[in-house]
This record gives sequence, structure tokens and C-alpha cells, in this order.
Amino acid sequence: MEGMSERAYAEHANLSRGAVQKARKNGRLVLYPDGSINAVASDARRSAMTDPDQQMRSRGGDGMISGPGETASYVKARTLLTVYAAQDKQIAVQKKKGVLVDRARAETLVFRLARQERDTWVTWPTRVAALMAAQLSAEMEKASGTPVTIETAILQRVLETHVREQLDALADLRVSIA
Repeated sequence: MEGMSERAYAEHANLSRGAVQKARKNGRLVLYPDGSINAVASDARRSAMTDPDQQMRSRGGDGMISGPGETASYVKARTLLTVYAAQDKQIAVQKKKGVLVDRARAETLVFRLARQERDTWVTWPTRVAALMAAQLSAEMEKASGTPVTIETAILQRVLETHVREQLDALADLRVSIA
């Protein structure tokens, strides 16, 4: 006998005899003319033809790749897949917790808030001009002792001018949600 028997090869490759028989049947072993197994050539062929992950599971491993049969591209692909799956799960958890929000929805809400603020400021001079004119007139009369009248329309125009300048300055601000 030139090579190894199935039992001897099973012990050599740390496989069950059934796994060796299956590998023989599927053409993953190199045989000598007498039917015995060429161990070195069979190891190489099995490594090339068998999924490294499957090899580990057949040996009772945990399914993580390690050993001479692994290829760099397979390991890289497997690692990337694992990392991607973990990141995907992490994002799903963050969405459920409310840590992550939809970008388009956030931008819409920020835009609405800014518009509401602007609208409030645009109407502010009209709402407060009469009250401010009366308060200023009263304070000036109290300080000077002579009646003073401040025109509501004039105060409103002054306030509107300054509010518009402020809103124009704020309009130049750009919010970036990155």
C-alpha cells in the first residue's frame, strides 16, 4: 500500500471516517492506483475544494475560520459580512431607541421651526409697537414732566426695519445636518 487507509487518513486529517468516505465519494481526495490515499495531495485538494468554515464545523469547531485551508479573500469577505451585519443591527437598535432619526424628516422639522420663528419676528413689531409707544411716552413724561407722545406708526416702522435687518443676517446662516 503506497498511501494511507481511510482510518489512517481520518486520524491524520482529524476527521471522522464517514467524512473521509464522503470526501472520497465527492472527489476531494487524491488516490494512488492501489486505492490508498495520498495524504499531502488530498490535504491540498480538500483545502482548495472545501469551504473553510465548513471544515471547521466538521471538526467540531465553532464555525470561525482558522487553518491552512483559508484564503485571504474569503477571510476578508467573511469579516466584512460580519462587520456589516453587526453595524446593521446596531443601527436598528439605535433607531428603536430614538437615537437616530430620518434625515429628511429632521431637515423638514428644522425648516418648519425656522419659518415659524421668522413669522413670529415679522409680526412682532405690529403687536408691540402700540404698547412700547405708550410705555416710552409715560417714562419720558415722568422723567421730563412734560407730556410726550410717540407715534405708534413711527415706532412700528423703526422696529420693522431693525427686525428685518436681523432676519436678513440670520438668513445667511446655513444649517448642515451631516
